[in-house]
Amino acid sequence: MDLFERPRTLEAKKDAPLADRMRPGSLDDFFGQKHLLGHGSVLRSAIESGEVCSLLLWGPPGTGKTTLAHIIAKSSNYHFVSFSAVTSGIKEIKQVIQEAAAQKSLTRQKTLLFIDEIHRFNKAQQDAFLPHIENGTITFVGATTENPSFEVVAPLLSRARVVVLELLDQDDLLAILHRALADEKKGMGKHTIEIDPRALRHIARYSHGDARVALNALELVVLTTTPDAKGQRTISLAQAEEAMQKKSLLYDKDGEEHYNLISALHKSMRGSDPDAALYWLARMLEAGEDPLYLARRMVRFASEDIGNADPRALQVAISAKEAFHFIGLPEGKLALAQAAAYLATAPKSNAIYTAYASAQKDVKREGALPVPLHIRNAPTELMGKLGYGKEYRYAHHYSNAYVKQDYLPEKLLGRTYYRPSERGFEKIIKERLQKWKGESKKKPE
Repeated sequence: MDLFERPRTLEAKKDAPLADRMRPGSLDDFFGQKHLLGHGSVLRSAIESGEVCSLLLWGPPGTGKTTLAHIIAKSSNYHFVSFSAVTSGIKEIKQVIQEAAAQKSLTRQKTLLFIDEIHRFNKAQQDAFLPHIENGTITFVGATTENPSFEVVAPLLSRARVVVLELLDQDDLLAILHRALADEKKGMGKHTIEIDPRALRHIARYSHGDARVALNALELVVLTTTPDAKGQRTISLAQAEEAMQKKSLLYDKDGEEHYNLISALHKSMRGSDPDAALYWLARMLEAGEDPLYLARRMVRFASEDIGNADPRALQVAISAKEAFHFIGLPEGKLALAQAAAYLATAPKSNAIYTAYASAQKDVKREGALPVPLHIRNAPTELMGKLGYGKEYRYAHHYSNAYVKQDYLPEKLLGRTYYRPSERGFEKIIKERLQKWKGESKKKPE
């Protein structure tokens, strides 16, 4: 099939999955991504005016990357050509470019070339698009679930605007499900369906922001429910749970139970109980909590409740966040579990937390106190004459790279904010500070 026979519209075959049939055909029907496509936004205005530059759509699966590319082509009257980086190579790229050039020459219609999973192309394959983007043969739209900074070559990255799509929230997913139930032409509206609202909420919650997962689950539960004598399909929460292979748990991410559970997780780690920490972590993850929210809480915990008692704790927490971001669900849960167990069993200290709070209090109370002259930088002759940097003692000229010297503003001299504990690595820090404070001033070696 050549370019002129490829369909540009969003019309899906009747036997296509519900998720494909329900792809919105316009921005008004597109749910989610309000930060990008709200009325008056730059991207929406560009799409509606038909003046769209090349784009890289970066976001999780099921957030509308392919659909948005279709809508852009339709709104801008582009000829739409799509292929996947999984199954295509240089040969297919060259063919598409030739056809796009012919399309532009014969019909004056521009071509929007959509590449799904662009991160799977190697450097040479990505470079092949560059001259054709430059000369206007194609408007390029790539889609990726991976960070373009690492997976897309710099020349292509510089020629395309990166657009970040976010996971759909539950309200967006519920709206998508209700529309699919009501649509008689493309959706499930031809069936007589009575569905428990809790079942819809359950599907939305456990779809983890992925519209495709939500619609596939809805289609499965509808088609596997036997109609009664009157032709009505009655769908319960239990059937939705079976379709999603998830049991419903008492949990409201915006309500009291959310705060109860995160409090339980935090206090279990603070109390050095890894078993309780893992239980509360599992409760929240299995109830549909955003895993990255939990990762962020553990990063905070590493500084607030462990600090320098175990400096590796912060590294572990950040590594868990990065690992989850890299591999996603469900495997990424183990990285979070590893971090929770490590944090729970690490030595504890809130010295950093209390030290910063004390310093913050002085900043708010005393305002912007001047920097002492001797520790100011003196890049010009005038500043040197004014006393900037005068009598500053360079620590490396002294024994053990330490010399007693005042660094705080005069009004705060003698303040002690950081008081290390006797636990973990902070015991060593405390001994070091005590030794320094006891040393007398020494001459340069």
